[in-house]
Amino acid sequence: MIDRFTNWVKWEDRNTLEGINYPGIYCIAVSRKSLNTFNFIPELEYIGMTNSKGGLRSRLRQFDDTIKLKRTNHGGADRFLYQYQDYEAIKDNIYVAICSFKCDTKNPTPKDLRIMGAVAKCEYDCWAIYIENNGRYPKFNDMNNAPKYSKTKR
Repeated sequence: MIDRFTNWVKWEDRNTLEGINYPGIYCIAVSRKSLNTFNFIPELEYIGMTNSKGGLRSRLRQFDDTIKLKRTNHGGADRFLYQYQDYEAIKDNIYVAICSFKCDTKNPTPKDLRIMGAVAKCEYDCWAIYIENNGRYPKFNDMNNAPKYSKTKR
C-alpha cells in the first residue's frame, strides 16, 4: 500500500500532486527536516480520506481553510489547529502525501461505488499500519487526546 502514495510534498505544493482531483487518502506530517519518500513515520500527524465530488483537492482546501482560521469545517484540522495556531510559523514544516483512487464520484457506476468503498477501507488500513509501526494513532486522529481549537473559544 505504501507504494500507492505520492512522495511527501510541502503543504504549499499540494495542488501539484498527481491524482489530486480524485477521491483518496491524505496524510499530513509536520517536520523540520525535509521529507521525500512516503512512509508511516512518527511525524505523520493526521490520516484522512474523502469520497467527495471535489476529490482530495477540495478536502485539502477545507483543511487549509481551517488551519488558516478562515472557517472551522474540518474536524482533523480543528484538532491540528489546537496545537499549531500560528500558520505562518508552521506552514513550511507541513507536508502532505496522497493515495488517489480514480473513479467518477459525480455519476458513479457500481464499479465506481466499489472503488469509493475501497477508499474508506484504505483509510482504516492506513491507521492499522501506522499503529503497528508507531504504537498509537496519528496525533490528530486520536480524538480522545487531541482537543479541538473551536471548543476553546467561548
